[in-house]
Amino acid sequence: MIPAHPLALDRNGGVDERHQRALTRYYVAAGAGGLAVGVHTTQFAIRDPGINLFHPVLALAQEEMDRSDRSRQADPLIRIGGVCGKTPQAIAEATLLTDLRYHAALLSLAALRDATHDQLIAHCHEVASVLPVIGFYLQPSVGGRQLGYDFWRRFVEIPAVVAIKIAPFNRYQTLDVVRAVAASGRNDIALYTGNDDNIVGDLITPYRYVVNGRVVELRIVGGLLGQWAVWTKSAVALLEECHRVVDAARVPVSLLRTASEVTDANAAFFDAANGFAGCIAGINEVLRRQGLLSTARCLDPRETLSQGQAEEIDRVTHAYSHLADDDFVASHLDAWLEA
Repeated sequence: MIPAHPLALDRNGGVDERHQRALTRYYVAAGAGGLAVGVHTTQFAIRDPGINLFHPVLALAQEEMDRSDRSRQADPLIRIGGVCGKTPQAIAEATLLTDLRYHAALLSLAALRDATHDQLIAHCHEVASVLPVIGFYLQPSVGGRQLGYDFWRRFVEIPAVVAIKIAPFNRYQTLDVVRAVAASGRNDIALYTGNDDNIVGDLITPYRYVVNGRVVELRIVGGLLGQWAVWTKSAVALLEECHRVVDAARVPVSLLRTASEVTDANAAFFDAANGFAGCIAGINEVLRRQGLLSTARCLDPRETLSQGQAEEIDRVTHAYSHLADDDFVASHLDAWLEA
């Protein structure tokens, strides 16, 4: 259960360190198994000249994860950092993640939109030589590119690939990834859903293929999601329920109902009605209402809630209050905000 970590800004557009640390503490207390920092939800613009927040934000999260790991009884938190850009930039970012003791790079290929498959695979090999890599199938509507079965079949041959975040918001393209992993014969690649429109469906579906006369069944075992940056405590419980029903091989109708509720909530938070224009602002707004952020502001002042999005957030918050974790947040917020 890995939330994609947002960025806390103050009203002047600077990093709000107090709330940034509180967010990390919230995710840890809610039961997240790890964190993804420097990713889309954190805002890619943290890398831009004149902003230069990539290192500071990664370092803040590292400090809080170090603090948690010293006191927690569970396994250490999985530390994932986003890596973007063409090869020189991606290598530099992966090197920084290594220096900060992150475990893996979530590798965005958005900057290589016109690259051939050979060039993409060479790029992935270069980054994987620095740090283990998590593949990222990002939906084209927010900057990704279509990558078919042939690409993923070659990608999973890279030894340092440890996981793939599947987020094309497309069932056909999701199956391309799963089928490629099955065909590779590897059983050491974790599959994570990033399909916010089908979170529960991904988690409870068996994916079965016949490979060289042998039946191979795979599962998407968790999620690396911007959706899980909000209502995180209940999302942890939902993932645990999905694992239980998978083990029991019996899916109750109530879980299917929850699946549609989660998707409806996501549509409001991520602004699906407007092509996801307000997706980061929507996540920030939910956190602001809970007190985990002081403002919903984004680095780009033009990036705000879309018209009608606040009302949609009102609607799903009222309709699905059982999915929220407002009481949990309220009872711990003061402690998380302590210096």
